[in-house]
Amino acid sequence: MNKNQSHRISVAPMMDWTDRHCRFFHRLMTRRAMLYTEMVTAPAIIHGPKARLLDFSEQEHPVALQLGGSDPRELAQATAIARDWGYDEINLNCGCPSDRVQSGCFGAVLMEKPDLVAECMRAMAQETDVPVTVKCRIGVDDQEPEEVLPRFIETVAAAGVTHFVIHARKAWLQGLSPKENREIPPLNYPLVLAMKQRFPELTICINGGIAALAQARDLLGQGLDGVMIGRAAYHDPGQSLIGADALWGDDFAPDAFDVVDQMKPYIAAHIAAGGRLHQISRHMLGLFSGRPGARIWRRVISEGASKPGAGVELIDRAVEEVRLAAQAVAAAS
Repeated sequence: MNKNQSHRISVAPMMDWTDRHCRFFHRLMTRRAMLYTEMVTAPAIIHGPKARLLDFSEQEHPVALQLGGSDPRELAQATAIARDWGYDEINLNCGCPSDRVQSGCFGAVLMEKPDLVAECMRAMAQETDVPVTVKCRIGVDDQEPEEVLPRFIETVAAAGVTHFVIHARKAWLQGLSPKENREIPPLNYPLVLAMKQRFPELTICINGGIAALAQARDLLGQGLDGVMIGRAAYHDPGQSLIGADALWGDDFAPDAFDVVDQMKPYIAAHIAAGGRLHQISRHMLGLFSGRPGARIWRRVISEGASKPGAGVELIDRAVEEVRLAAQAVAAAS
């Protein structure tokens, strides 16, 4: 698949959200979208429990590992370790604004250090045969994005990087929380579009504030290579992921009830291995958003999934409540 097709839709890396259970769930709704892991720091991979941090299901492909770090040697070592897991892409986080990330000199603060990012990407690329990519902001703090972003892209592209995912907001490293940094700085889509025009040979994808497939389709129509969906894919996956494959000319669009049925063997296997229902079901709460029964679906699962012994039967009960709510609405219309 050429560069203008492979990332038409992707699901953003989101801390505490896009774990392997979430990605398996999302994959049941889209065969094509690129799924990203939560950010994992290079030192954690080097020194921590590698299997717990890196394991994923074969069904998740295509899946990208997002790394956090700023030491070229550490990032190269983490990339080399991850090679055995078979990820389809390795992405460097240059966009996260959290205090923990700043204190480690990585994430959005790297927007101020494009030469270091270039060095990191060269080191990573030497340890893998899959693409190494960058996710960044348009700038931080008092930087002028119109000046900073093209210089950042040019510098990093000179190291061989051909794929950039740009969150179309500044990050304010002082004064705003990570949550506020996802909402308060204004979006600047025209600047990201201008980057595609300025660097037509690069794959330029946009992230930030995209809530619906129609919006993604419009941005792709303006010339961007891809659209990364974040919170909408988590809170309302049915609306933002089911039907996404049409952007590749693929008519795959499963019914939400079918998605639940396909999750049940996965849930049962997880519980049989000693896991808990809520570790998976928390990612499924938004599946019926905007549909009759959505509230009772969330309530049944939220109230019951953490209780000892909770299993697939709770999911069945929640599904039945959704069906009854839909029948009641149909009967009243």
